[in-house]
Amino acid sequence: MTDTALWLDDITIGDRFRTDTYDLTTDAIIDFATAWDPQPFHLGDDTAQDTFFRGLAASGWQTASITMRLLVTTGLPLATGIIGASIDLTWPTPTRPGDRLHVELEVTDVRTSRSDPSRGFITATYDTLNQHGEIRQHTTARLRAFARPR
Repeated sequence: MTDTALWLDDITIGDRFRTDTYDLTTDAIIDFATAWDPQPFHLGDDTAQDTFFRGLAASGWQTASITMRLLVTTGLPLATGIIGASIDLTWPTPTRPGDRLHVELEVTDVRTSRSDPSRGFITATYDTLNQHGEIRQHTTARLRAFARPR
């Protein structure tokens, strides 16, 4: 993460950010699933073998949560935080135990509000990838951002 917080004025189309990594364990997958998404393919390798996933897979919501943590802690250093306005996300491949996840983000649009130039929106596309470059989550997000205070 950069030492400098960024304002709307600092962000330009084409800016890229890459986060640190997060190592996902079997226990973390099962713990998350037990609390939030208790489906057989998230609760254990034995119960997951005869499912669509053919083995233990993390909940997509766990992948989304890890992605958010990575973005907040080492990714896009927006001065007033990452405030989502809308999001489109897909999980093209299942996240698995042993995945070392990181996020690569690119800014695709920056717009200042016409009615209130103290704020605007950043559109970013980002992929959550494992150590083999496999995309575990693809996201397009519209984020609220604020101009540097004058």
